[in-house]
Amino acid sequence: MNTTANCLIELGTEELPPTALKALSAAFEQGLLAGLRSADLSFNADNVKSFATPRRLAILISDLQTQQPDKNIEKLGPAVAAAYDKEGKPSKAAEGFARSNGISFDELITINTDKGERLGFRSVAKGKATAELLEGLIAASLDALPIPKRMRWGASRAEFVRPVQWLVALLDSDPVNCTILGVQSGSQSFGHRFHAPAPITINSALSYENQLLEEGHVIADFDKRREAIAIQVAELAKTVNGVAVIEDDLLDEVTALVEQPFALIGNFDSEFLSVPQEALIYSMSEHQKYFHIVDNNNHLLPNFITVSNINSIDPSKVVSGNERVIRPRLADAAFFFETDKKLSMASLRERLKSIVFQKQLGTVFEKTERIGLLAEGLAASQNTDDAEAAKLAGQLCKADLASDMVLEFDKMQGTAGGYYALNEGLSDAVAAAIKSHYLPKFAGDQVPQGNTACAVALADRLDTLTGIFGIGQEPSGSKDPFALRRASIGILQIILQNQLPLNINEWVARAVAQHSVIKDPESTTARVVDYLFDRFAAVYQDQGLPVEVFAAVKANKVSSPLDFNARVQAVAAFIKTSESESLAGANKRVSNILEKSEVTVTASDFNAALLVEAAEIALADAIEIKEAEVQPLFDQANYRDGLLKLTELKDSIDAFFDGVMVNADDPTLKNNRLALLSRLRALFLHVADISLLAPQKR
Repeated sequence: MNTTANCLIELGTEELPPTALKALSAAFEQGLLAGLRSADLSFNADNVKSFATPRRLAILISDLQTQQPDKNIEKLGPAVAAAYDKEGKPSKAAEGFARSNGISFDELITINTDKGERLGFRSVAKGKATAELLEGLIAASLDALPIPKRMRWGASRAEFVRPVQWLVALLDSDPVNCTILGVQSGSQSFGHRFHAPAPITINSALSYENQLLEEGHVIADFDKRREAIAIQVAELAKTVNGVAVIEDDLLDEVTALVEQPFALIGNFDSEFLSVPQEALIYSMSEHQKYFHIVDNNNHLLPNFITVSNINSIDPSKVVSGNERVIRPRLADAAFFFETDKKLSMASLRERLKSIVFQKQLGTVFEKTERIGLLAEGLAASQNTDDAEAAKLAGQLCKADLASDMVLEFDKMQGTAGGYYALNEGLSDAVAAAIKSHYLPKFAGDQVPQGNTACAVALADRLDTLTGIFGIGQEPSGSKDPFALRRASIGILQIILQNQLPLNINEWVARAVAQHSVIKDPESTTARVVDYLFDRFAAVYQDQGLPVEVFAAVKANKVSSPLDFNARVQAVAAFIKTSESESLAGANKRVSNILEKSEVTVTASDFNAALLVEAAEIALADAIEIKEAEVQPLFDQANYRDGLLKLTELKDSIDAFFDGVMVNADDPTLKNNRLALLSRLRALFLHVADISLLAPQKR
C-alpha cells in the first residue's frame, strides 16, 4: 500500500532581495510542484503552503506520496514476419532489438498491434522512493527560478541569488538526505537573526510554522506577516488622528524586509509641508520604506511610520534614528523645489534641446513642439475654447525633465511640472494637464480629466507611437523598449473613460504627418491604427469576452474607439441570448451564399413586387419593420438595444431557409432573393459581422 507524508523543504539564505521575494517564492512552489507531478508523485494540491521571509524560502506539501507508482513498460520491436531469416534463425534486427534492451531473444514475446504482430517485451519499472527523488527535484526548481543575476560564495561553485546557509528537508519527522547548492540537508533551521540566533530543530513538517513563531520569533507566512504590518500601521496612524496610506507595493516590500514586524511612528518638521507632498511621500516611501499619514482631507501630516525587524528595548532611539535619516532627504526635496521655482517653465523647456528623445526623432524639445500642435487640434475638436491652453500645456509638459527635482526624484515627472506651472501663474487647466499627462500609468489607474488634460495625454502617446512605428522599431515579441503597449492601452482608456468621440484614424494620420522622418505615412498610419485596436483584444480578453466578439466588431473597420467599444458591449450582450447561436449560423449561411453567388447584388436591388413565397414575403416584411425600429437606435450608437431587437428576426429567418429555395431556376427570383439576403446581412452589419460568431467547422 502506498503511503503519504507531509513534506517540508526550507532553504535558508542571507537576506533575499525584497522586491523579488514574492516572485521567488511563487516560482519555487510552481517549479517544485511541477517536478513532483512529472515524477508521478501525487499530493494534496489544495493543501500546499509556501513561506517566504528575508532569510528563507520554504514550502509545506501535504499528503505527498512516499513512493513512485510502478510503471508497466511495453516496447515493440520488428514485425514477426521480419524476425527470422530464411533458415528460421533470429534476424539481425530481432537480435539487435533484444540486445539493446538488455534481454535475450528467447525473452521476447509476440504482441498483437493495429499493424500486425510484432516482437516485443513487457516489464515493470519499480517506482523510486520520494526521498531519493527530492534532491533532483529541488535542485531543478531552484535552477529555474527567475534570477537575473546569480552569485557565488566561499570556495563553492554553487550559484544562487544569495548565499545559502542551511537546508531543511523532512518527510513528516524524518530528515531527507540531500545536498543542494553545496549545503547538506537536515532538520535544523534558524529563527530571527537577533531575537533567536540559536539553531531550531524542526520536529516535523507540520510543526514548522508554529516552531518558527514560538521559538524563532519569525512569522514565516508572508500573508500573515503582511496583514500584521497593515494592522499595526493603521492603528498607529490613529494615534495622530490620521489615516495611514498603505500602498500594496510598499506593503509587500516592507513585508519582505522583516521577519517579525514592529511598527513605530515618527515625526518630521512641519516646515517641510510647504514642499509638494508627492516629493515628500516619494522620499519616505522609495528611500526609507516609510508609510505616510494623511488627515481627513487627504493632506499630508508631519508623521511617518517605519516597520522595524527588531523589538527594541528602547523604541524611542529607533524612532529618533529614523527621524535623523529622513530629515536630510526632505531637506533635499525642499532645496530642489525652491531652486526650480526660480526658473521659468520656458527656461526649463529650453534645456530640453540638449536631451535626446530618440536619435531619429530628435530632442525632447522637438517632441514638445509636436505634442503642442497635436494637443491644440485634439482639444479644438471637442471645444475650441481649450485649444490655446492645450497647446501651451503640450509645449511645457516635459519641461520638468530638466528640473533638479525630477533629476533626483524621477517619479515626480509631470507632477513637479504641474506645481511649477501654478507657481508661475499659469491656469489651473494647463497645470492639471501637465501634472496628469503621464496617466494612466498602469491598469486601473486614474486617467486625465478635462478636455485640455486629455488632449495633452493623447498627443504625447500618439507622437511616441507614430514616431517609433515610423522608424521601424515597433514592439516585437516581448521587446517593447518604448512601452508602446502601455501607451496604446492608455490611449484607449483615456478615450473610453472620458467618452471622447474621436476618429483615431484621423489623429494617428495627423501625428504621423508631424514626423518628417517617416517615409511611408499611409503604411505607418495603417499599422499604428491596427496596433491600437489590437490592444483592445487584450483588454477584452482580461474581461473574459470571447475573442470572436472582438473579431466580429473589428471586421467592420470602425475608426472610433468609443464606437468600437459600444459595439463590443452590444455583441457581448447578444451572445448571451438564446437566439444568438441560430442567428450567427444564419448570418454565416447568408455570407457564404452571397460570396459564392456568380452575380453581384446589393440590398438596393431588392424588389418587393417579385416576392412569391409566403416565407420570403414574411421575412421581407419583418426586415422592413426592424429597419424602422433599429435605425434610430443605431444613429444614437445604441447598438445593444438595436441588436437585441434583431434577435426577433430568428423565426422569420428560420422559416425562410426552411421553405424558400434561394437559388431558384428563374434568375429574376434568384437575384431578388439574394438581394433580400443582402438587405438582411446589411441590417446586422450595422453593428458587427455576426457571422464570425458562428462555430467554426473542423
